[in-house]
Amino acid sequence: MFDPQSDAAAGAMSEQAAEEAPFDMFEQWFAEAGQNEINDPNAMALATADEDGLPDVRMVLLKGYDTEGFVFFTNTQSSKGAQLTANMRASAVLHWKSMRRQVRFRGPVECVSETEADAYFASRAPDSRIGAWASRQSRPLGSRQELEDAVAREGARFGTGDVPRPPHWSGYRVRPTYVEFWSDRPFRLHDRFVFSRQKPEGTWNQGRLYP
Repeated sequence: MFDPQSDAAAGAMSEQAAEEAPFDMFEQWFAEAGQNEINDPNAMALATADEDGLPDVRMVLLKGYDTEGFVFFTNTQSSKGAQLTANMRASAVLHWKSMRRQVRFRGPVECVSETEADAYFASRAPDSRIGAWASRQSRPLGSRQELEDAVAREGARFGTGDVPRPPHWSGYRVRPTYVEFWSDRPFRLHDRFVFSRQKPEGTWNQGRLYP
């Protein structure tokens, strides 16, 4: 197990990061979080900005990653969907409190393919698929009963048949130009190792930041 509080581990992190792309390092940390974090190791705070430039942040679930970027899914007519339509850039952070680690990244955003969105939607539980049709995400709701009635209507409409992906439900991929790995260290002298590049197709630069 990587121990972020040991001097040897800090050195090992530096050497490893010098040899591997950030996605390789993320894969290692994410796997360890899956074994050690109590709840939702894939939970991340996602930040977008509204038309006035005011930041907006909420928790979402990371549902995939590879060398192209980090993927999450949502109602595209939600607040974050509207904000991303206007400004296809975002940042996010995963915080693993039990491990005293976090990873944050930012960059331009792109929509996932229809095939990718369909495949993930089909993997969801039937009730979750019904909920995607019933929820007018981010818009005013008069009462809980109103939501439950909408769920009941959509459930009756689809019955026991297949529930297709709504046209307003899809995924986004953050293509990072900046990735930072943070490890807790004594006396707040934390480790911060950074990968950065000018554009998603660019070459990564690596370095450390003062805590």
